[in-house]
Amino acid sequence: MLRHQGPPMQQLISTPSAALKGRIRVPGDKSISHRALMLGAVAVGATEIAGLLEGEDVLRTAEAMRALGAEIQRHEDGRWTVYGVGVGGLTEPDRIIDMGNSGTGARLLTGLLATHGVIAFLTGDASLVKRPMARVTVPLARMGAEFVAREGGRLPMAVIGTRSPVPIRYEVPVPSAQVKSAILLAGLNAPGTTTVVEKHATRDHTENMLRHFGAELTIGEAEEGGEAISLTGEPELLGCPVMVPGDISSAAFPIVAALIRPDSDITIEAVGINPRRTGILDTLIEMGGRIDLLNQRDEAGEPVADIRVRGSALFGVDVPPERAPSMIDEYPVLAMAAACADGPTRMLGVGELRVKESDRLAMTAAGLAACGAAVEAGEDTLVVTGDGRAPSGGATVKTDLDHRIAMSFLVLGLAAREPVALDDAEPIETSFPGFSTLLNGLGAKIAPPTGR
Repeated sequence: MLRHQGPPMQQLISTPSAALKGRIRVPGDKSISHRALMLGAVAVGATEIAGLLEGEDVLRTAEAMRALGAEIQRHEDGRWTVYGVGVGGLTEPDRIIDMGNSGTGARLLTGLLATHGVIAFLTGDASLVKRPMARVTVPLARMGAEFVAREGGRLPMAVIGTRSPVPIRYEVPVPSAQVKSAILLAGLNAPGTTTVVEKHATRDHTENMLRHFGAELTIGEAEEGGEAISLTGEPELLGCPVMVPGDISSAAFPIVAALIRPDSDITIEAVGINPRRTGILDTLIEMGGRIDLLNQRDEAGEPVADIRVRGSALFGVDVPPERAPSMIDEYPVLAMAAACADGPTRMLGVGELRVKESDRLAMTAAGLAACGAAVEAGEDTLVVTGDGRAPSGGATVKTDLDHRIAMSFLVLGLAAREPVALDDAEPIETSFPGFSTLLNGLGAKIAPPTGR
């Protein structure tokens, strides 16, 4: 079911809870889910996907790939099958493609379309149409694609794919896995070698999955410094099985919830622990969090583990700017842990948060201040100072259609002295279906307002 885009529909209140206990699984990794659908759609043959995240963001990507000619089926046991059309085989859609709230889906799809000779029109919800797309359209235009968009390269946007794509070498100015991935996906249907240079390494799910599907990809030291990822164009990708691990970005919410509730002891099964995604674990452990990785193994080229978390006395730390690419989505929930820690936690190099689903720096700071926490946001920094106790709470937090802001403050409400309410919890379904039910099963108290 796709998301309502009208007035707020679902309010939730998070009430101080007892210790959290139990074993859970979180939804499949959203980044890997998007990529599995897209690469399956341009592979030859069938791709079987287990553990696909069935949040709205990923469902939008599935609908987009159907509109571009791939056949996609969901089976009763939760498995998905994608029957691909091969590299270069996407067909022109006969309708506007609505990516809802998904910035990842929109940017990656723009890359894929850029080197197919089709015209497609992309749009999104009230949040997505505010987000900049120029970071991907500028390099993709060098490959021959054309774009007609609103000021700042914002959606709605027409993508005019080129029939004569040109491979490029592009140095990403700001660390972004989405930009890197969009260029590599465009490079699939371009002759020769497409190279992306990263000064600071970002998540490498695209590279891992390209290899899994049979692409020729090399990674080495760049002359400019950093890392050069080179893709040989026009490969024959072959459909293959994909097991999607639990999303570390989703796991971060129950992890922090357990850390800030004394005597909690939970285990989250089968979570992806790609080292380019685990900055949140590194930081929480530095803060004194009792976190253990159990039963470590590899699945479809991605490292996976069960994560045990116990209630902990946290203290403030400095989070260096070079860690931001490995945990950019987790800063809002880290800020909730920081509000319960003893001393200041300084998060540096986090300006990217201002161009997410919302201005997450501003939204996190405003919500924490309303809940009685000491917080200061700069252009590129966030400092939260705690006294070892949870803040007072007792506020209604504005989410601005941002699922991570919504879930973060529900987590804070479990430890705050007074309940924390959301003005609109509906966006949570975009990335973490069943969030409240899952946490309530551990002992949390999250529910609609009385009488609703």
